[in-house]
Amino acid sequence: MEAADYEVLSVREQLFHERVRECIISTLLFATLYILCHIFLTRFKKPAEFTTVDDEDATVNKIALELCTFTLAVALGAVLLLPFSIISNEVLLSLPRNYYIQWLNGSLIHGLWNLVFLFSNLSLIFLMPFAYFFTESEGFAGSRKGVLGRVYETVVMLMLLTLLVLGMVWVASAIVDNNKASRESLYDFWEYYLPYLYSCISFLGVLLLLVCTPLGLARMFSVTGKLLVKPRLLEDLEEQLYCSAFEEAALTRRICNPTSCWLPLDMELLHRQVLALQTQRVLLEKRRKASAWQRNLGYPLAMLCLLVLTGLSVLTVAIHILELLIDEAAMPRGMQVLGCPLTIYLMVSSVVGFYSSSLFRSLRPRWHDTAMTQIIGNCVCLLVLSSALPVFSRTLGLTRFDLLGDFGRFNWLGNFYIVFLYNAAFAGLTTLCLVKTFTAAVRAELIRAFGLDRLPLPVSGFPRASRKTQHQ
Repeated sequence: MEAADYEVLSVREQLFHERVRECIISTLLFATLYILCHIFLTRFKKPAEFTTVDDEDATVNKIALELCTFTLAVALGAVLLLPFSIISNEVLLSLPRNYYIQWLNGSLIHGLWNLVFLFSNLSLIFLMPFAYFFTESEGFAGSRKGVLGRVYETVVMLMLLTLLVLGMVWVASAIVDNNKASRESLYDFWEYYLPYLYSCISFLGVLLLLVCTPLGLARMFSVTGKLLVKPRLLEDLEEQLYCSAFEEAALTRRICNPTSCWLPLDMELLHRQVLALQTQRVLLEKRRKASAWQRNLGYPLAMLCLLVLTGLSVLTVAIHILELLIDEAAMPRGMQVLGCPLTIYLMVSSVVGFYSSSLFRSLRPRWHDTAMTQIIGNCVCLLVLSSALPVFSRTLGLTRFDLLGDFGRFNWLGNFYIVFLYNAAFAGLTTLCLVKTFTAAVRAELIRAFGLDRLPLPVSGFPRASRKTQHQ
């Protein structure tokens, strides 16, 4: 063989080893995310649905849980995708000749972006609808009962849903862009149809982030305050323990003597209230035993970090709006290292705001008491939010890292008016939510300081008794 042939074989062998290495790294990363998500979901699932007398229902729920675990792992991967890419690029630029970090190459990053895009489409369009129809199916009438019969019914329902979605996307494409070339491009399922459908879903996710993130930024302070132990100056745990014990004793007396009250009692509701008070009292006891470091240092530092991150987020968006006004060409390009913590912080805030909103509050998972259909709904919503996170971050100018793979094919990202209006709406909603939250907190503290919270107020639904009734 000639030297040129040996050189070609060497290049092919090197490419083969690089592909194998990238596959191994991607598999290990996804396996880690899958295990973490499986542990997380098992803490919220309802055990009664997996230990039923009917083995068929238990098997169906286990399969649906594995599909939800896969979807949640993809959602977590979409959240970490942009920070991982930015950090990897910075490491390669800082240490370009280091042999031990050469596996963090551009081919691996591009491959991860394409895998997340592929698995997101697979989960949203096929796996999650299959999991929902699978849990709700009973098999065709007259067919043989069993898991296989449910699979047949689910596949038929999924095919009908696919045709329905395909028709809706075709109509939407005809309305938005009435062009023969654009309609013919939808015949190419992989290259045009799936990216177009995912672009529509991502646009809905970006709009959902626009609503949930400002609400979550305002709610983060109160949520963190409930999780951490406040200083004694801001919180009287002894009074809370006394009130909790008093309420528990009162409810216990009502349960033991139900005939002493002239109103009909819901015993199940009373038992749930007693259990909630007992859980609250245990948590208060733990908070009371917290060390002085946790009480006097942890809470102020956490509040300071939240304040800094929130201020940086709003400031970055405000600067980006000014850049857009001064120079229309200042569309998000390039990279910012500061976008990593801000992206993760805004994702956490959006999840908090999502579950705090009255529209999605019913989807909030409960510890060991979440139905399977509710788990499916949560996984779908979290995947929609996380898949839109890279587009959301670049639109707001939090990071100037160029979107890779099919994420960069969204045409509406280059529209100046959409980007400007989105930034202005985000800044306005965030400012409004923060001002409303902090003014409400100041108002509550002033009412408490002047003792107005102790004023006797009439209880709605129980009018005061007349003198005639009192004498009787």
